Amino acid sequence: MKDFIQPNATHKAEEILQYAAFEQKILNISALFSDETQNYRNPCEPKSEDYVQVFFRTAKENVEAVYVAMDGMKWPMTLTRTEGLFDYYSYTFAPTDETQYYYFELVCNNRSYFYTKLGFSYEKKEDDYFQIIRNFHTPDWAKGSVMYQIYVDRFYNGDTSNDVLTGEYEYLSSPVKKMENWEHLPDDEDIRNFYGGDLQGVLEKLDYLEELGVEVIYFNPLFVSPSNHKYDIQDYDFIDPHIGVITTEGTGDSVYIERTTNEKNLEASNALFAKLVENAHKRGMRVLVDGVFNHCGAFHKWMDREGIYAAKEGRPVGAFGHKDSRYYDYFSWKEDGTYECWWGFPNHPKLNFENSEELTEYILQIGKKWVSEPFFADGWRLDVAADVGHSAEFNHEFWKKFKTAVKSTRPDSIIIAEHYGDPSSWLQGEEWDSIMNYDAFMEPVSWFFTGMEKHSDYFQGEVWKNAQYFCESMIKQMAKLPIQSLQTAMNQLSNHDHSRFLTRTNQLSGRLHTKGHEAAAQGIVKSVMKMAVLLQMTWPGAPAVYYGDEAGMVGWTDPDNRRTYPWGKEDGELLEFHKVMIALRKKYTALKTGSLLFLYAENGVLSYGRFDRTNRFIIVINRDTEIRKCEIPVWMAEVSKNALLKTLMLTSEQGFSTEQTAYALEEGMFSIEMMPCSAVVLMEDRGEDDEGYNTI
Repeated sequence: MKDFIQPNATHKAEEILQYAAFEQKILNISALFSDETQNYRNPCEPKSEDYVQVFFRTAKENVEAVYVAMDGMKWPMTLTRTEGLFDYYSYTFAPTDETQYYYFELVCNNRSYFYTKLGFSYEKKEDDYFQIIRNFHTPDWAKGSVMYQIYVDRFYNGDTSNDVLTGEYEYLSSPVKKMENWEHLPDDEDIRNFYGGDLQGVLEKLDYLEELGVEVIYFNPLFVSPSNHKYDIQDYDFIDPHIGVITTEGTGDSVYIERTTNEKNLEASNALFAKLVENAHKRGMRVLVDGVFNHCGAFHKWMDREGIYAAKEGRPVGAFGHKDSRYYDYFSWKEDGTYECWWGFPNHPKLNFENSEELTEYILQIGKKWVSEPFFADGWRLDVAADVGHSAEFNHEFWKKFKTAVKSTRPDSIIIAEHYGDPSSWLQGEEWDSIMNYDAFMEPVSWFFTGMEKHSDYFQGEVWKNAQYFCESMIKQMAKLPIQSLQTAMNQLSNHDHSRFLTRTNQLSGRLHTKGHEAAAQGIVKSVMKMAVLLQMTWPGAPAVYYGDEAGMVGWTDPDNRRTYPWGKEDGELLEFHKVMIALRKKYTALKTGSLLFLYAENGVLSYGRFDRTNRFIIVINRDTEIRKCEIPVWMAEVSKNALLKTLMLTSEQGFSTEQTAYALEEGMFSIEMMPCSAVVLMEDRGEDDEGYNTI
């Protein structure tokens, strides 16, 4: 762990102070620290007119000087305070409109060393600097919030009168089907199967979500669409009556047309969504909607490939087969008369924004509409956001306009984008607020705990249980996110596009069509799932639970990951464990927005600290199948050398416990024997109240 856990990290606290007594000082690399949180930058999210104070931590009396450097210049920092083992240096940046990229230079024994977002280095680096992005604020309610993703058709059926009927219409050349058995597992070709989950069902389960501790509900697409996933939208202006309200029915071949285009059905469905958001808000929950703007559906009134809107009097003709349509320029057409599709899917015609200012303006108005009265959604999740448009230049310009439109209506809303790869160019304050966190959460977490690729497509043994690889990956990927985005990033173990995390714990490669349903549950390891949840709930960002993960749901990747919620048949232990961990996270700001520092990574054991000026937490995870004895330098996380550490959660192969045990430290070092597949959350107790503990 040479890059972030230095050899002298295991020295006791008293020895650290002795270093300074030598004529030739030994630089205590492990004491060096800074980040972009409120602990080390004030204000954390500055405006142009703000003075910004940045801090850097060293061991007490260990360096000759500390500088903050930027743009080829450097300025000396002032020793501001000394607390315990550490000296804290500060420097104040003057107001500016410009984004500032800075790093630290420290001098010990007349030699310079450097510190960036990647940590300590002997040589100056040219990137991965800390960033001050002025006027970039993400809403406080979203920072570290607990999210819950709902795939509506599979959550709960609260209104059977709006269920899709078998044969109601054809989708991709075959009739749709109403699933009469809620517990029927997804077919290989599941896209036309409807189970009846709806918004009324979510309304009826708000008590459940509140009891679980959910702070934000994220919905997969809700707008009118012929598929159960609804990523091929038919009408952006209305909630689909099949998950909303159907008051007017058609007959024969007109059933689907009447259900999805009748104004009474559409307005009633929108009103139901507004009611749902209002009730969620009363319970302190926010609501995010899914925006699919790279492409629409072939059923959309702009394309109208199926002729759904052609029969509606007064409707403009769709673009399919009609070059004179007002919507023809909304799409890209080939010489053979076919249209450009997203990834070649004919039900996903790609929108051609560059060719139609009218289209661009319409989508901007949709962005505003759903966060405005009477709906008051709290933000957007953006599907395949980097694909919008036909060039990177246009893509960035579009999202700047979109953010301006949305934030002008709801300044406290949030915009989270689906993205794989480096998102940094979109996270400079003018476009996206944050991302679905694949590279800096889902993938490294899956590798460490299961060794499985996130679709369960293959096992990679060299990264399984590899704590050092995990730390290195996290440090590298998290460095790409400014603090505003890091603290609001959607941290998921599972979602609608990837296999269920609990299935990944069986370390089997496969998909539904190759392994079948039963194999998804064979050999699963709940203790691994609990360890991953424990990490998720103690990690920077917004932990997002995919519906049913808390109940023990399994499943291969799409479509098997979209099974129905097992009401009345939940895994009680996993459900209770989620409730306890969510409550713990919500109780302490250090677990939401505090600093993160890796303390130990060896032999399958990972330890890190989460801390702010109020509380300090130590998390230890043993992913190995053997007992591991560890000496952890908790002093690095600013734990007092004479403090006690008390357990708040212990999970293992035998179950989990919140019984509090207090551990005494030896000069800032914490000795612990970790059982196989176990994890523990500990909190610093400085001895004010140690009654009721079992002290070790």
